Amino acid sequence: MSDCPEEIKNRLGLVQVYTGNGKGKTTTALGLALRATGRGLNVIMLQFLKPDGGYGEHIAGRRLPGFTIEPMGTDHFKGRVPPEEEERLTRLGMERAAEVLRSGDYDLVILDEINNSMKFGLVSAEELIALLESRAPHTEVVLTGRGAPREIIDYADLVTEMTLVKHPFDQGVDARKGIEY
Repeated sequence: MSDCPEEIKNRLGLVQVYTGNGKGKTTTALGLALRATGRGLNVIMLQFLKPDGGYGEHIAGRRLPGFTIEPMGTDHFKGRVPPEEEERLTRLGMERAAEVLRSGDYDLVILDEINNSMKFGLVSAEELIALLESRAPHTEVVLTGRGAPREIIDYADLVTEMTLVKHPFDQGVDARKGIEY
């Protein structure tokens, strides 16, 4: 259990979704993780479809007490990985998510890119909802990624859709260290 004060813990346990085509879903979840650890909450981010290393949040996460990041996938944006490998890693990620959500050890659990996992058919909305229903009562959950299905949007307590208006990628600017990754 974390050192989270009881008055905070009694108000946790909701499901938040950050989705849409705009930039900032994972970044928003990381901002919430920073705020939560500042208040003594124990936070874990399980990253689906993302490999270990190379992302700025992995470097920062190792420096922040009370915050754990576990990447569980390959770089889905590159498209070089056989679908079977991504499916296998997603299954392992779902098993880890079940363990984490049911343990009661974490106040905030972020399932980063889980919406994309559903969009790609690696996890069903029904499977994820069943998992969310089995979580410890005080555990707040954040689901990120493009294409959150209607069932997840209806189930969640808070849904924010990021809308792309303009992006430097459109002018040929590549992903930048510390900004996009």
